[in-house]
Amino acid sequence: MSPDTLRRAKGKSAPLWTDGTPAPYALDNGAWGCFTRKVPFDEERFQWALERIGENADWVVMPDAVGDKESTLEMSHIWRPKLAGYRFMFCVQDGMTEEEVLQASGGAVGLFVGGSTEWKVRTLHQWAQLAHNNNMTCHVGRVNSQKRIRLCQAGGVDSIDGSSVARFPVTLKNLEKALKQQQLLQGEGNACTDTD
Repeated sequence: MSPDTLRRAKGKSAPLWTDGTPAPYALDNGAWGCFTRKVPFDEERFQWALERIGENADWVVMPDAVGDKESTLEMSHIWRPKLAGYRFMFCVQDGMTEEEVLQASGGAVGLFVGGSTEWKVRTLHQWAQLAHNNNMTCHVGRVNSQKRIRLCQAGGVDSIDGSSVARFPVTLKNLEKALKQQQLLQGEGNACTDTD
């Protein structure tokens, strides 16, 4: 869920299964939506969503600036104390070093691989390995193709998300097939690339 999807649901509650029991969910910060609309990050809307459903989220994505290393690192100084007590993920951006990520993500349960598509695809294995070496999980956003699913599998990523099924339901079957296929090539150094 994101602040936008929560607002469209009239902000009533976290998601429920059809039988009314709580469904698992994560709370994204809404930075990608702001970026695509070319508007500044909406801190108030994120805080509103955090107060309503953040406590029971599997994890919350710390606010970030898409593709902007310096702004994201600055935001981590502001938001890390505010997210104390929440299970949060730090969003890795273009050009960050492992040392910067470890310092900025202190207390995080995981790394969320954001950034530009080309950079994300090229470095996702590095971030999955860093996360696992530091007892964190690794999540990759904007995974909307079979190729990208396979890259994430090969890279050792723990979880993914993407909006293509919500926007284009016809893609569901193909994406499900990619998720169900067993990975034939194991190990590091997968040479595949994807810029979809």
